[in-house]
Formats: sequence, structure tokens, C-alpha cells
Amino acid sequence: MAHEQVLADTEFFADAPASMLADVAASGKIRNLVRGDVLFEAGDDPDSIYVVLTGRIAIALGNRPFDHRESVIALMEEGDLFGEMGMLDKSTRSAGARALETSTVLEIPYTSVLDQLNASTSLMWNVVRMLSRRLRAMDQALADSVFLDVTGRTAKRLVDLSGGKDEFMLPVTQEELAGMVGASRERVNKAIASFIKLRWLEQHDRSYRILDRAKLEQRAL
Repeated sequence: MAHEQVLADTEFFADAPASMLADVAASGKIRNLVRGDVLFEAGDDPDSIYVVLTGRIAIALGNRPFDHRESVIALMEEGDLFGEMGMLDKSTRSAGARALETSTVLEIPYTSVLDQLNASTSLMWNVVRMLSRRLRAMDQALADSVFLDVTGRTAKRLVDLSGGKDEFMLPVTQEELAGMVGASRERVNKAIASFIKLRWLEQHDRSYRILDRAKLEQRAL
């Protein structure tokens, strides 16, 4: 029953009837992951969607076979659904997915979801709304890359990752944060050092404390 509720709470399956949720949940299987475990790589042939039950999953693009650099384009956390694009366009994975920490995901085969999509107009509209929201997020990320410098993008990522709290634990490594910002680790560390010098931020390893949220948010604009 718990997995049915997790599905019901996603944008994809919002307002789906209980019978549909039960069928989809029954078709899924649990995947237990440790940090670094890869669910799929860019270019893989897809066959499943995933819902995060615990932990965090990075959606990333990169050149890892050659220089191990990558750009983390999204963080999937508890309750987030991902991996649906290949089901809709029948193409290969556009990005990779790997665990950032010990995580559990529900893996659901495309076949069971497609059966429900074909039978439900409302579910198809849920998918359209979800994809529209993600397209808007990509538009914003593109605008940030054009109009914000590395320091501004770093400030924005820290504000986002704080989850509205002044004291928080960074859920990614410095290298992964750099991938999210789209810059080298050295340049991101330099930006963080400037925030500390300005007394906007305190840092102890991966523990952060925002001292002046207004200034940090203003730098992210």
C-alpha cells in the first residue's frame, strides 16, 4: 500500500484510480543502491521508470570515460519520478542516473505504465504537465548559464540546496556541486570562499550556515 501512495503523490500518477495504482505498484521491483551505483547511462536503451523511495539520485551528462567530468542537471529526491522520456519517444537515455548516497528506488517497467497511459486521458495530461514543468526548468537553467556568472550560479545552487534552512548539510560533494554549477571545482570553491569572506556564509566541511540570506539570494539574481 505504501508504494501505491508514493505513486499517487507523484505528478505523473496524480488522481489515478486506486486500481491503476495497485496494478502499477505490483509490477514494480525495489532496487537498493549505494553511493556510485549506476541505474543507467546516457545512450542506454530504456525499459523502466523510477520513483525515489529514499536517498538521492543524480541525473547527469558528462564525458566520464575520458576525463571524468560531468554536469549534474537534476537531483531526484524522495518521491521524485524520472526516466519517463524513453517511454514517450522510444529513444535512448538522454542522460545518466546514479546514486549520490545509499538509496532505494521503485523500478517500474514501461509496459505496465503504457497500458495505463493508453487507457487514461487524464493520466496523459499529467504527463504533459510534468514535461512542461521540466521544460520550464531547463529554460531557466539555460538562462542562468547565459546571464549569471559562476559566482551567481554558485549562490543560486547553494540557496536551492539549503531547502529554505539557514543551517544545512550539502547533499553533494564539491565536485558534484561544480557539475551542477557548470564550472570547475576550483572556480566554485573560489566563489564559496568569497561568500565566507563577505560573512554571507559559514562552512565546515559539508555543513553550511547561511548568515545573510538576502545578500546570497541577491547575488543569485
